[in-house]
Parts: sequence; C-alpha cells; structure tokens
Amino acid sequence: MRRDALGAMAAFAVGLVLLAAGSYYHRGGPAWLPVVPLAMTCAGVAVRRSAPLAALGLGVVGLGLDVAFAGPSLPTTLIFTDNLYAAALYGPARLSRWLLYITAAAAVIIGGIFSFIEEDLWKISVMGVQAGLVLVVPVTTAMVLRQQRDQAAAERARAEQVAHLAELDRNAAIVAERTRMARELHDMIANHFSAIAIQSTAVLSRKDLDAGAVQQVMASIRENSVQGMAEMRTMIGLLRQEGEDTDATTRPRLRDAADLAERARQAGVETVMTVEGTPRELPVSVDLAGYRIVQEALTNAMKHGDDRVVVAITYAPAHVSVVVDNPVNGGRSALPGSGAGLIGMRERATLVGGRFEAGPYEEKSWRVRATLPTEEER
Repeated sequence: MRRDALGAMAAFAVGLVLLAAGSYYHRGGPAWLPVVPLAMTCAGVAVRRSAPLAALGLGVVGLGLDVAFAGPSLPTTLIFTDNLYAAALYGPARLSRWLLYITAAAAVIIGGIFSFIEEDLWKISVMGVQAGLVLVVPVTTAMVLRQQRDQAAAERARAEQVAHLAELDRNAAIVAERTRMARELHDMIANHFSAIAIQSTAVLSRKDLDAGAVQQVMASIRENSVQGMAEMRTMIGLLRQEGEDTDATTRPRLRDAADLAERARQAGVETVMTVEGTPRELPVSVDLAGYRIVQEALTNAMKHGDDRVVVAITYAPAHVSVVVDNPVNGGRSALPGSGAGLIGMRERATLVGGRFEAGPYEEKSWRVRATLPTEEER
C-alpha cells in the first residue's frame, strides 16, 4: 500500500508537469479541469493491489471525464493503462478474460468511428494503433505475466510435493534399514547367547561336575562368546561398506549350517543334520535367509525343546528347503525370549519370495519349514 501510494503521488506529479507543458487537447475551459480526471486515475494507482476492481472503476470514470470534458490529455491516458494492467493482473481471472474481449472490441469501435470522422487513412491508422496500445496491450501483458506467475506457483507446489514424497521415501528407507539391522542382530546374537545361557545354567545347577567337565563347558562358553563378537564385528563392517556387494568369504552361507549344528551340540543339544542334493552357490539374499532361519530355529530348539533336533536341508533345482524338527517339553522356558524369532524367520522367507511354516508337528513336536526359491524360479 505504501509503495502504491508513493507511485500514485509520483504519477500525479509527473502528470501535472505534462499538463503544465500543454500535453492535452485545449477546449477553452479552465486550466485546472484536466487535473480532476488525472487525480482519479492516480487514485486508482494507489489501490491497484488492494482493490484492483476499484482501481479499474476510478480509471474508467477518470478517462471518461477526461475525454468528455477536459481533454483528452496524455497523462490521464497513460495512467489509465496502469489501471487496466492492475485490474487484469491482480483482479479475478475471469475479469482479465472479459477485459481482453472488451478492450479489443473497444479498439475496433474507436477505429471505426475515426474512419467516419477522418478521411486521412494515415490518421485513421494512427488512431487505431493508439487505441490498441492504450486498451489491449496492458491487458495482454498482464495476462501473460499472470500466467507465468500461476505456472511458477504450480511448479513450487509440485516441488514441495516431490520434496515431501522424497522425505517419506527417506523415512521408509530408514525404517526398513533399522528393521533389517534389528533382525540381523537378533538372529546373530540370540543363538550365541542362548548357548552361553544354557551352558552356564547347566554348570550352576550341577554340583557333581568334575573339573574336566566344567573346563569343557567353560571353553564352549568362551568359544560362543568369541564367535558372537567376531560375527558382530563382521556385520558392523559390512554395514559400513558402501554399495550392496558383500564379500562372499565373510557373509553367512547356508552351506555353513553345519557349524550351527556343531554349536548346538556343544551347548548340550543332540543335533542331527542331513543334506540332500548338491550344495551350490545361491543368491546372496537366499543364502543369508536360509542360514539365519536355521540359526533361529536351533536357538528356539535350545530354549524350548528337549531331546534331539533334526535339521534337513534339501537343494532342489528351483528352490532350497530347510526343515527343523524338535520335540518340545510343554513347559515354560527358563530363558527369556522377545517373541521376534518366528516373526523374523517369516519376514526373511517372505522377502526372498519364499514360504514359511512353523507349528506343532505330530505329537509333542515342533516343525519349522522354509522353502526359498532360487534365481531360476524367480
């Protein structure tokens, strides 16, 4: 408002100078008469942004008075172009379209009127061009600028939406990465800690163990601790690597499941493992999923089962299957559990497009079965 008011005062001052210089059609009236329409059009400049319709109304009335009684004068005509421009730019969008139709028609009508008044073709052409410049050009200029502003606003809104979607994708990626890390930590640490807890519980509950047996159990506990720390360091190193490629010599593989069975035997659980088919290189995701499923199934067997555990791994042409059977004692485990084991195994199988089943099998037995497709099947 302040800037527009200063602009209106500057326009009025320049208009007075032009009127004093005689830039209007003299009709023999008082010299102050052209100042009235000039003041009205300048008042329209003062409210061009806050009230564009009022600015247009003041400009139309001022120009009408100027043409009918006081002039026409050059300053009033020039300032009226700003009234038209402001109405088309800041007013309703429908108004700008109607102004284009009206001003174009008015320019044609003015040219037609002068064709009857004047016989000189040059003067008729000049008046037609002037009418177009005064009426049509301000409206078309405002419409072009308004379209550019609308496009810029639409692009800003689109950029904000893209940024919002990118932020949502980033948050989803962070959540997925945290879930993956939590699953890896659970599957890796739970097996070692469960074996350590079972062996230490056995040592504390048995008073008849000789020094040799105690030393053997403590050595197994130490081995599980060292292996757990080594696997944790390996996983942290893999997480710090850039890219998705992992070293095949450090990542867990399904063919290393025999080490898991041996660890369960050292924890005091009789474990029988069979492998059918020819072990082969599997996709990284399938290889890791199979290994972790065997690891978690043996962990649950050590916590909740008794007697022996049977692990069967079958390499078929289109898939690899893992089956872990163990009897259950029906009582509550002395070891605490988070309940995330079955969920994690199911998630791992689902992520590679496989199938997972876990539940009672026959009488007092529990079976875990996972079928993981290989690259050929997928």
